[in-house]
Amino acid sequence: MPEILDQARTQVLENGVGLDEAGVLAVLNLPDEDVPAALQLAHEVRMRWCGPEVEVEGIVSLKTGGCPEDCHFCSQSGLFTSPVRSVWLDIPSLVEAAKQTAKSGATEFCIVAAVRGPDARLMKQMREGVAAIKAEVDIQVAASLGMLTQEQVDELVEMGVHRYNHNLETCRSYFPNVVTTHSWEERWETLKMVRESGMEVCCGGILGLGETVEQRAEFAAQLAELDPHEVPLNFLNPRPGTPLGDRPVVEGKDALRAIAAFRLAMPRTILRYAGGREITLGDLGTRDGLLGGINAVIVGNYLTTLGRPATADLDLLEDLKMPVKALSATL
Repeated sequence: MPEILDQARTQVLENGVGLDEAGVLAVLNLPDEDVPAALQLAHEVRMRWCGPEVEVEGIVSLKTGGCPEDCHFCSQSGLFTSPVRSVWLDIPSLVEAAKQTAKSGATEFCIVAAVRGPDARLMKQMREGVAAIKAEVDIQVAASLGMLTQEQVDELVEMGVHRYNHNLETCRSYFPNVVTTHSWEERWETLKMVRESGMEVCCGGILGLGETVEQRAEFAAQLAELDPHEVPLNFLNPRPGTPLGDRPVVEGKDALRAIAAFRLAMPRTILRYAGGREITLGDLGTRDGLLGGINAVIVGNYLTTLGRPATADLDLLEDLKMPVKALSATL
C-alpha cells in the first residue's frame, strides 16, 4: 500500500485527524491501480466518523437566471449568452416542490436564488416561502442566496433556516480565473457570519474549472480549515455560452481520487454528491463514490442541469444497504 494511505490509516481512520494539503496532493497523485485502495480507506473513514446514514436533499430555484455576477461556469449569469431566462417561482410552487422533495425521502430542501446577494424583495419571498413550507411540509429548510449582510444572516436564523450554502467554488489562488465581479474573501466573510450565527455551514465547489492538481489540494485544505458541516462536491458540466463551455469533463478516475482525497481531508464532514456526477461518473462511478467516502446526495435535477431520477439514487442506496438519514426531531 502507498505510504500516504498507510499514514492516512493511522492519522485519519484511527485518530480522526484529516490529511493536510501535502497529504491530499499525494492522494490526488496516486496511480490508477491504487485508487480502489484509497476509496476503500475513505469508505472506512466515513463509516467510522460519520456512520452509515446518507442524507438526501432536493433543491429548487426561487429566482433563476439574470444574475449580475460573472461566474464563468454558470449559465445563470446575465452577462453570458447562455439560454437561461430570468424566472421567479411563486410561493405555492415552492411549497409543492418541497412536498415532492419530501415524498422522495429527502430530509433537506434547499431554496436557491441566482443573485449576488438578496435584496428586500427576495428576503420577503424567503420569509413567506419558509413559513408556508414549515406550515405544510415536515422537512428542514436550507438556503443559498449569495453573499449576506449580518442583518440578513440574523433574519434567516429567525425564519428557521437551519443551513446556509455558499460555495467557495475553487481555491483562493485560482478564484480570480473563475470570477471577477467579487472576491474569494467576500465569500469567506459570509461563511464566517453564517458559522457564528449558529446555522450549519454548507460550502463546497466545482472540480474541473481548469485548476491544477496542486490547486485542487489547496482547495481541500482551505475547506478543511473552514470546517463546514457539509461539502457539496460538483464536477463541471460545461454549459453552452459560458466561458468554460468548451472545457472537457473531469475523468472518472480523477473524480474518484478527489472524492477519496476530500474525505481523507475532512473525516467528519457530510460529503455530498452534487452536479456533474452523471456525466463524469455514470452509474458505476456513482456507486464507487458512495463506497468511497460520499455520504449525501442531491436527488432529482439541479438548478440548470438534469440529474438522475430520485428513484435511481434511492434504489442504489437500498441496494448498498445504506440507510437514508431520518429527519432530525431536534431541528
